[in-house]
Amino acid sequence: MNARHPFLDHPRPLAVAHRGGSLEAEENTMPAFAHAVALGYTHVETDVHATRDGVAVIHHDETLARMTGDPRAIGDLDWAELARLRTKGGAAIPRVDQFLAEFPEIKITFELKCDRVAAPLADVIGQAGALGRVCVGSFSAARTAAIRGLLGPALCWSPAHVGVAALWVAGFGLPLPRPDFAVVQVPPVFRGMPVVTRRFMTAAKRHGVDVQVWTVNEADQMTRLLDLGVGAIMTDRPSLLRDVLAARGQWPG
Repeated sequence: MNARHPFLDHPRPLAVAHRGGSLEAEENTMPAFAHAVALGYTHVETDVHATRDGVAVIHHDETLARMTGDPRAIGDLDWAELARLRTKGGAAIPRVDQFLAEFPEIKITFELKCDRVAAPLADVIGQAGALGRVCVGSFSAARTAAIRGLLGPALCWSPAHVGVAALWVAGFGLPLPRPDFAVVQVPPVFRGMPVVTRRFMTAAKRHGVDVQVWTVNEADQMTRLLDLGVGAIMTDRPSLLRDVLAARGQWPG
């Protein structure tokens, strides 16, 4: 895979609404995604779980407690039960197929949040013909490997810690075999250690890897990362990132 994958075939830098923009709307809900689209966003990031009966749904936490007040885990509920619940703001928990149908032009990064979600998510992506507009990733390399095995080499994916570490070390001149990933989605700092450095960016450029950074909510940090040449910024404050990019003449709208 290379940087011409349809998911990555966009003017850089790219603005990505993290969970739809969780500091401006109720995270991972259809109203949040609609808000991002209304601002002019073409890319969003979101999280996926699977219900007990194998329905891929959009939600970050393992349980529903924080968002709905219901302490149960998503994996312990069938879709029919989950469909009756509402967030504290009154929104339903979205199904992935609903999201793909309602926003057919939007490109999406899916973070796999449980081991059981790979197969249901792969099914929905395949049925929607959405392979060219999605990217997947997870802190669990096994989850990413599972969905890669189901969707094949045309899937855009971001590696877990080992792949990121290899690219980071390559920034110090150590050899790195040609990566089989086209994008890394990383935090600016991990456990106190800077990740997105000039060396890291140089190594990524040398190997044709797009660097997308999460979750960036302050204007000065956005500016620093843009000056480093990152490919994308994921933010909970999509209005702020739009304004920063517009001030730099980099907002595509």
